[in-house]
Amino acid sequence: MLTQSSIIWPEAYLPGTTDNFVTNEVIVSGLTADKIWSLLSDISKWESYYANCRSCTAPSSGPDLEKGDIFKFETFGFPLLECTVEESTAPKSGKAGRIAWSATLDTGKAEEWVSVYHAWLVENLEGGRVRILTQESQKGQPAAQLSGVKPNTMLLGHQDWLEGLIRAARGETLPKEETNLGKAGMLRY
Repeated sequence: MLTQSSIIWPEAYLPGTTDNFVTNEVIVSGLTADKIWSLLSDISKWESYYANCRSCTAPSSGPDLEKGDIFKFETFGFPLLECTVEESTAPKSGKAGRIAWSATLDTGKAEEWVSVYHAWLVENLEGGRVRILTQESQKGQPAAQLSGVKPNTMLLGHQDWLEGLIRAARGETLPKEETNLGKAGMLRY
């Protein structure tokens, strides 16, 4: 039996204790963790394959996200989020790549306050397969509202991110209207 890696959660964002939690995962063949990592860890590439983000601003150190970096982007209709990279370790032989960031939006209004932790795993599996897992845990009234939206915007958007990563790694593109959010009429950008 093989054991797969899992997300390392800060206690404050432990799934099941927050207002919203979403998990998405794909396992595909013919790609490597290194190829996926090169697209995921480089914020300058996100808008080329993920239609649910815009205004991506790299940290002053450059586009490759490293632990401690601060970057900004817009997603899911939230105003520009300032994010702190909490974890960033490239995949290595036998070890999953890990990247995670946190962000808090505080406008001074309790009904708009939201805090998120978004984490990813990228790992090679035997048989020439790669596993990509993304999970996000959120707190605040906007997060609670998102959790009740049907279809689930966050679930569809993160699936689009996974599928966009895979397509980009294979040199393919997909019009944003053909994504899950596009087909559901839920595109924001």
